Amino acid sequence: MASPDLLFNLRNLFYLGAYQAAINNSDVPGLDADAAAERDAIVFRSYIALGSYQLVISEIDSSAATSLQAVKLLALYLTGDKEGAISSLKEWLSDSAIGSNPVLRLIAGIVFMHEQDYNEALKHTHSGGTLDLHALNVQIFIKMHRSDYAEKQLKIMQQIDEDHTLTQLANAWLGIAVGGSKIREAYLIFQDFAEKYPMTGMVLNGKAVCCMHMGSFEEAETLLLEALNKDAKDPETLANLIVCNLHLGKPSSRYLRWCDVLGVGGPQ
Repeated sequence: MASPDLLFNLRNLFYLGAYQAAINNSDVPGLDADAAAERDAIVFRSYIALGSYQLVISEIDSSAATSLQAVKLLALYLTGDKEGAISSLKEWLSDSAIGSNPVLRLIAGIVFMHEQDYNEALKHTHSGGTLDLHALNVQIFIKMHRSDYAEKQLKIMQQIDEDHTLTQLANAWLGIAVGGSKIREAYLIFQDFAEKYPMTGMVLNGKAVCCMHMGSFEEAETLLLEALNKDAKDPETLANLIVCNLHLGKPSSRYLRWCDVLGVGGPQ
């Protein structure tokens, strides 16, 4: 009989963007050393998602596990030390002792995706091995406008665990990218998340984007304003509100100002 997955709830909170809830619910008893390291990586990645880069940098010391060192490199990269972080990443990835670490490869994929160097990102993520890596591959291929390759990655994820939150999310991302009848399917995935889990900005934005694709701009605006109430500085929410307001014939100057302050520059 399989042992219970003690980190199931924590992972789901992180995947759906409930970062503060993940941090608050991270005290999980009965974890072995590997599970504890995974828990710590999720917690520190949640702090990064909330913008607390310095906390992560100061908390993870040189004796920490490879996976945590990799998360620290992501924090360093996002503080602006891009050259140093990328140099360390490349050095570690070429080290046969730790180069195959799945979290290190995942962070490499995230960093090089930020750099828009998608081929370099795929060099480290394409072989997969974890649902997190396959999900990142889906995102990278969507960025490259290669929905055919993204679909192949999704099929691998569905073979591993069709009901997994990441598999469902990847299905929704691809549905939005492909468009057409797939938009409705993506909307229903986000709706299912909304009914099962605490409502997050990520889920609200997902539903809103689907609504905009389906021409339901009033519903999209309602969802996005709810997301804005949760985080008034979320770049994705602001960018989507600008697009939504353009279609509704409403002014967007307030959201554009915030985008300028945050360095987002409106819709990507």
